[in-house]
This record gives sequence, structure tokens and C-alpha cells, in this order.
Amino acid sequence: MRSLGFDVQVAADVTEAARLLSAVPADRRVALVDPRFVGHVHALRLGLTDPRFPAATVPGALTAQPEARPALVRALDTTAEAVGAGLPTGPSTAAVADRTVPGRLAVTMDAEGTAVQRPELGSLVAAVPTDAPARAEAESALASVDDEAVRLRSAVKAHDGFFTTFFISPYSRYIARWCARRGLTPNQVTTASLLTALIAAGSAATGTRGGYVAAGLLLLFSFVLDCTDGQLARYSLQYSTMGAWLDATFDRAKEYAYYAGLALGAARGGDDVWALALGAMVLQACRHVIDFSFNEANHDAVANSSPTAALSDRLDSVGWTVWARRMIVLPIGERWAMIAVLTAVTTPRIVFYALLVGCAFAACYTTAGRLLRSLTRKAERTDRAAQALADLADSGPVAEAVAAFGPRLGGSWSAPITALLAGALMIASALSQPFGSWHTILAAVVYAMLSGMAVSRPLKGALDWLVPPIFRAAEYCTVLILAARSDVPGALPAAFGLVSAVAYHHYDTVYRIRGGTGAPPRWLVRTIGGHEGRTLVVAVLAAVFTQHPAFTVALTALAVAVALVVLVESIRFWVSSGAPAVHDEGEPA
Repeated sequence: MRSLGFDVQVAADVTEAARLLSAVPADRRVALVDPRFVGHVHALRLGLTDPRFPAATVPGALTAQPEARPALVRALDTTAEAVGAGLPTGPSTAAVADRTVPGRLAVTMDAEGTAVQRPELGSLVAAVPTDAPARAEAESALASVDDEAVRLRSAVKAHDGFFTTFFISPYSRYIARWCARRGLTPNQVTTASLLTALIAAGSAATGTRGGYVAAGLLLLFSFVLDCTDGQLARYSLQYSTMGAWLDATFDRAKEYAYYAGLALGAARGGDDVWALALGAMVLQACRHVIDFSFNEANHDAVANSSPTAALSDRLDSVGWTVWARRMIVLPIGERWAMIAVLTAVTTPRIVFYALLVGCAFAACYTTAGRLLRSLTRKAERTDRAAQALADLADSGPVAEAVAAFGPRLGGSWSAPITALLAGALMIASALSQPFGSWHTILAAVVYAMLSGMAVSRPLKGALDWLVPPIFRAAEYCTVLILAARSDVPGALPAAFGLVSAVAYHHYDTVYRIRGGTGAPPRWLVRTIGGHEGRTLVVAVLAAVFTQHPAFTVALTALAVAVALVVLVESIRFWVSSGAPAVHDEGEPA
């Protein structure tokens, strides 16, 4: 217990335990452990030191963080009043496996509304033997399991890509342990990963073969550190709100910075690939919002599994299909490995062509599967899911006004069809009309009106999860097309910056929702215009500054303004006490 950072005191009974706990400052974590406890240190670490849970227990041990201390005190008082120095009794504890004082207190806290986390221990031992044979059996089980080996294995994310699982994690977990033993934090490793990726981007920007080779190697090393930070967090249970924010945002910052470095390097060699770089970023961001939107729509949906989902589950029972399907979606490990190798041996243009082809195929594969699941599963969307989709839609003042006062659509497919019509009209106008045409502004106005109609009712239809990704594609592609068709020097890099700032806002929204704290405040969304407002502004700028260098300046100013507002609010939130201390343990990004 002392090795885990606790000051150990011995209490003879519940009454004395309550007295000792009352003397501990209110802002400190406390734990109760049965003195007969036999188990691995890592079992206690999992049960007593994880900062993500206000209260947690393993057999024979219970912990409470400051927010759960009042519930623990009430449970102790209830115990002392009911049976003095004894244990709680009654029908509520008749079926409890852990009949120690900590175990029964955990049941009392649960019954009173304070959730007590019970971590999965697997092969780890945590027991309170009541006689000599039971103690001998527990000690034998303790000796047969190497808890350090278990700790290293559990440091690796359960569901990861093929490249990460077989080419990174076998040694990155040992780097994580090395960092833990030297007092390094996950945030420091995350920052080192970002700095390494930025140096890689700078190397790519040199435009030389040596720079490209160095960039590829540095990008791979950055990814090793990217895996290490999460493994260090799991190995040492160092979860934090700041770590959640860094982990959620730095991956995108690294990837987009590297795209920009490749584009700068290509420009040094006389090849302009900014349109390809922006296209790769747009495609990747749209892929992610499809994932996020579908998952949020089905997070708590109530329905039987669809035939498509059943087929997927059957395929998961065949080993090679699991890895094939994980590789097909081109997760971050496979994607960065491909980028690194192609950077070293080919040209930036080929890198972006491969990215566009690979990500487009992955997007088609995953979207087709999700469409089939949605069409064959009669799910009932919850109010929470509908609100999450509305938040992901990122509707601004114009769309809000249309949704509130305009016509309301009917029909289960009306929302995605209307959104698709709006997006197709906007993109077609940007492609077909002369650059700077006022018809594009008219199309942007119609887009804003239709997008408001699309969200005029709760998004509970089977395909309503398509609405946010359609809006993302419409906005991002409009910016890309107008910048590419402007023939104004610097317009595409400026558009790259604008889409990067807006994409950060959308990722920030996703991770706030995932953490259970809700979307960013409405004033923020209104201030930066919402997706329809920004699309309209860019269309107006194109018309006002037709064939004029001021178009680049205007795009740059818009990008800086959006970035400043979004970053200031995001940093304020993620370093506040209300931010969730979570890390992304889901599917590889």
C-alpha cells in the first residue's frame, strides 16, 4: 500500500476506521483494505489508484476519491449504527461474494446511488482467505501469476490495428515501462510524439531525398511514441483531463502538419500538391465523422442485432478475417506506415495519391457496412442519440432560425435526403459556376436553408446519422474547390489552414460528447457561424475578391479567427475540472 502512495493506518473495527478517515483532509483519496488481503500489487493498483472513477473496489479493498468520500462516510455510519463494530447484514448483502467490510461497504454505496467501479482482474489474485487452507490456495495462485507480465499485457489497447499490434506494441510496452520507472508522464510522451512529428514535417518540407527519408523514419518514431503514451497511461494508471485533450487532438495535428510539410517539400521541387494535401485531409476528416456519427447514433439504441451485424460477428470468429478487416479500414498505424515508407522512396504526389485511394476505399467499405446495418436493423433512437447528432451537425444561426421557424419535413428519410440535396447543390455550384459567381452565393443561401430544414426535427431516423458527415463534406469540399479554382497564389494553403481549424472544432465536439460532458457551448458554434455560415462566408469572399490576392488574405484571416476562438474555448474546457479524464480505447483512428 505504501508503494502505491498510501499512508497506512490500522483500525481495529468499523468505528475506528470511520474516526481515522474523518481525520484525513477532504481533498485526499482514501482506501480501506482488509488486513487478511492476499493478492497482487497490480490488483490493488487497478482497484485503488485509477483516477477515472470516484469509487472502486476489488475483493477486500475499497477506495473513494474526494467526491465519493461523503458516500463512504454515510456507509460507515450506517454500518456502525446497525451493527456497531461488526459488518452490515440483511437481505441486500445475502448474495454478495465479497463479505469483507470493504466489500459490504461497496454494496451499501452502490445501493445509495454512488457507483463503485469493479475492474476486471483476469488472472490477477485478490482475495481475503478466512482459514489456513484458503490462504494457502490464494498464496499458491499468487505465486503462479507474474503480475508484471499481466500489467505489461494490459498496457496494450485491446483492439488495435495489425501494424500496431505486431510491429509496435511488442516493444513499445517496454518503452512505456521504462518511462514509468523514470517518472515520465503520458503527457510528456504525447508532447514528445508531437514534437517528433513536427520535426518530421520540417524534414519533409526540405524537398530533398535525404529529408524525405528522415521524415519517414521520424514519422514512424512519432507513432511509436504515440502508442507509448497510451500504454504508459494504462501501465501506470495516469489518466488525466489534460491527457485526454492532448491524446484526442495531437494525432490530427501531427497528421495535418505532416501533410503540409509534404506539400511544402513538393513545392520546392516545382510540384504543387496543396489540392491533394487538402483533399486527403478532407477525406480523412469525413471518414472520422462518419465513424463518430454512426457510433453516437447507435450508442444506446434499443433493437435486435441486424443480419449484417450478425455476419460481422461471425467473421470476427475467424482469426485472419479480423486482421484483414482491420487493415482494410486503414487505421492510423497502417496509414502512417504507408505514408512513412512512400515518403522515403517516392514523391509527395504519390504519397497523396495512395492516401486518397486507400482512404476512399476504406470509407466506401465502412460506410456500406453501416448503411446495411442501419437499413436492416429496426433501431429506436434515443433522445440522447438525437441530441448528439444535432450537436455533430454543427448548425449555426441561419440553420437554427430555419429549423425553428421554417417548414418541418416529414418522413423517416427526409433529413438525410434533404442534407444530401443541399450538399450536392453546394458542391455542384462551386464546381460548375465561374469562380466568384454570385450564383455560388445563391447556392450557399439555399444550402443554409435546406440544412436548417434537415435538422428541423429530432434526428431519430435509421439513416439520420448521415446528416453530420454530409454537412462536413459539403463545407470542406466547398472550401477546397473554391480555393483550387481561384488561381490565387497561396489560396490553397490558406484553405488548408481554415479546414484544419474547423476540423479541430469538430473533433473537439466529438471528444466532449464521448466524455459525457456534451457539445461545446452554443455561443461558440454561433460565433464561428456553424457549417452553413462559414460556407456562405467563403462563397461571399470568393465573389468579392475574384482573381485578387486579397482572397488569400481573407481566407487566412478567417482561419486565424476560427482557430483562436475554438482553441481558447477548447483549452479552457479541457483544463477545467469539468473535463472527462478519459482516453480513447475504441476502434483505431
